Amino acid sequence: MRFTLIDQITALSPGKSITAVKNLSLAEEYLADHFPGFPVMPGVLMLESLVQAGAWLMRSSEDFAFSTILLKQAKAVKFVNFVTPGRTLTVNLELHSQNGSEWTFKGSGTVNGAPTVSARLTLEQFNLSAKNPALAASDAYRTRKARELFAQLWSGGVHAI
Repeated sequence: MRFTLIDQITALSPGKSITAVKNLSLAEEYLADHFPGFPVMPGVLMLESLVQAGAWLMRSSEDFAFSTILLKQAKAVKFVNFVTPGRTLTVNLELHSQNGSEWTFKGSGTVNGAPTVSARLTLEQFNLSAKNPALAASDAYRTRKARELFAQLWSGGVHAI
């Protein structure tokens, strides 16, 4: 199962910033349990939307050189408002610093301009084959799939804005 929490990248400045959207639909299965009678996007998924947007910024900035991007640290995470079905979560991330394979972002999410989530995130990028050369084919597959999905999410081309 693909767990994609970005529906579209709306602005991209490689090496600098990204804006993306997540349209929350009542059809998303986890809403049946979170919470019955008052469906809202779980905070951890709001945070994951920020992480995924940051990963797309990293991939596009480095021409998909790394197959794997993981959350290393989340600091100053604040949840301010709910995201309910029928609403669009807009996430914005700006690169704060880069140190080798680690990128630190300031991120925020809004619904109709009202704040919902904010955080400082550190993401780390790497290739699986760096630790196990037998995984080079897996790196190639993951990178190819990421490029394909990116082409669906971003219609402006890698070097726009």
